[in-house]
Amino acid sequence: MLTSIPQMFENSVEKYSNNPLLWEKKYDKYESITYKDTKREVLNLSAALLLKNINPADRVAIISEGRNYWVIAELAIFYTGGVSVPISVKIEELTELKFRLAHSGTKLVFVSKQHLNKLRKIKHDLPDLEKIIVLDKINDIGHDEIFIEDFINEGKVNYSKLSIEIDKRVKNIRPNDPATISYTSGTTADPKGVVLTHLNYVTNVDQATDLLPIPEWYISLLILPWDHCFAHVAGIYTLLKNGASMASIQLGNTPLETLRNIPTNIKEIKPTFLLSVPALAKNFKKNIEKGILEKGKMVQKLFDHALKIAYEYNKEGINKGKGVPFYYKGLLKTYDAILFKKIREGFGGRLEFFVGGGALLDIELQRFFYAIGIPMFQGYGLSEATPVISANVMQKHKLGSSGYPVKELEIKILDSDGNQMRQGESGEIVVRGNNVMLGYWKNEKATSETVIDNWLFTGDLGYLDEDGFLYVLGRFKSLLIGNDGEKYSPEGIEESLVEDSKYIDQIMLYNNQSLYTTALIVPNKEKLKLYTSQNNINLETETGADAIIKLIEADINAFKEGGEFEGKFPSRWLPSSFAILGEGFTEQNKLMNSTMKIVRNKIIDFYQNRLDYMYTSEGKNNYNHQNRIIVNRF
Repeated sequence: MLTSIPQMFENSVEKYSNNPLLWEKKYDKYESITYKDTKREVLNLSAALLLKNINPADRVAIISEGRNYWVIAELAIFYTGGVSVPISVKIEELTELKFRLAHSGTKLVFVSKQHLNKLRKIKHDLPDLEKIIVLDKINDIGHDEIFIEDFINEGKVNYSKLSIEIDKRVKNIRPNDPATISYTSGTTADPKGVVLTHLNYVTNVDQATDLLPIPEWYISLLILPWDHCFAHVAGIYTLLKNGASMASIQLGNTPLETLRNIPTNIKEIKPTFLLSVPALAKNFKKNIEKGILEKGKMVQKLFDHALKIAYEYNKEGINKGKGVPFYYKGLLKTYDAILFKKIREGFGGRLEFFVGGGALLDIELQRFFYAIGIPMFQGYGLSEATPVISANVMQKHKLGSSGYPVKELEIKILDSDGNQMRQGESGEIVVRGNNVMLGYWKNEKATSETVIDNWLFTGDLGYLDEDGFLYVLGRFKSLLIGNDGEKYSPEGIEESLVEDSKYIDQIMLYNNQSLYTTALIVPNKEKLKLYTSQNNINLETETGADAIIKLIEADINAFKEGGEFEGKFPSRWLPSSFAILGEGFTEQNKLMNSTMKIVRNKIIDFYQNRLDYMYTSEGKNNYNHQNRIIVNRF
């Protein structure tokens, strides 16, 4: 049995020596590097790390966009017995970056040129940091910095005298030795460093592969940040174990420029599957719908009908084709040939499916992508479980669920008193298996509260159905709680309100044992301003402000009795009153984390006065002076 990541890599090099592992586009086209050649680079780099006195258990950080050197650097760290500290490139706050590097005791950092300046500004206050390896050629290299190609050459020259030591270190890696320290987004207090072992990774890769077999000819363009645990396992190591290959996005001079390269890169790489998160899925859907709209009303009408038939035929996947007219199958075949196939060509033509993670994926999004022939299968996991806990796959799926649990993983559903719930009843999801983390780095208190007798308390609410599929309903500790103690998860309502409303951009529902539910709403200012200009509304007047409040109220009322979406959710959990906000929830203001999830406790703390106000007789009226003032300032 394989017990370390280097062992897993060695095994793949032996089996798939000449298969391409990494694809990168530096200039005008993608070029690949084989498993065998990747190993050679890894060995040379690990020798260079030894020359810089990287010892077993020493921490080495990586701050970079996806590229070949990302994987090569992390594997080289493992070959020395060291611990990788992958850090999000989205971190702009210097104190947050400094915390991660100082808390982990990072000795050396691999960094791209786009993030080098951040490091330069804080390195004077990082006594453990000894060397910076720059992944791009720059003109102003510092005295404690070195270009990676020069660094690798140092290792190459000295490899022969260090090869025995490298081999010894690889053999000395034990299953429970830490492999990575992945920092959470710091939704409460300081970020926590999730310590994942070599056994955690090897186990979860094996679990993921068992659920979703990966042929060696598979290739994925890794769109998600490579430091993220989901991308780490599902995007890098699951492919690496199975002889498949991964491609990075062509880097631009700015993050936005890199983002714009994605559509072109997809067509060039022709991926067989992609990893996605809800925000990305929504962008893909919007672009598809925009393309259809541009083709005229006739095509739009045809497309809408094709979707309607596909939704009725596909159902939840597990019951596909049951109870529908016999001619639907033939009709869908025609629609696929004239419509859906052309859409798939925009994704390279070989895309078989998406794997969705990071947050709950709206079922309408799932139905949409399933209809056009590239299913977006929802999975579930969290960093503390390395991360995969369950997933829908082509062979076994049920839309709306978070998939079937991976093998060799025990799952319990518990109530707040620790009692096990019956099938179909919801409670906290608790899991136990070899993919559960070792603990939080230098945080015994948080570890003892999260992992009890080897059981990981996920903090997520869910249940198992009669077919064994797991349904995740939201955060166990961020539930709406009525005055009678009844609980409800807000995420599904929030997603629908944003998805199906005209003027709501973001929303957070709130009810802490009160008679009614309230909401904090970030409106779509652009759409509202367009409406006001078309209807000659002066926002600086009370009448003008009330007209805007009425539009937002109408979006919410669409889900209430008599509305278009009546019955979709229990009425008591729909907001009776709302507060309009002047600023959105973003990573910059810390009200959203790096995986684009809102940070509820911080939002509640920040807007506590406005939440309290909505439970007064004056504030319950949506046309109150606070909402009017905010609208006046649009």
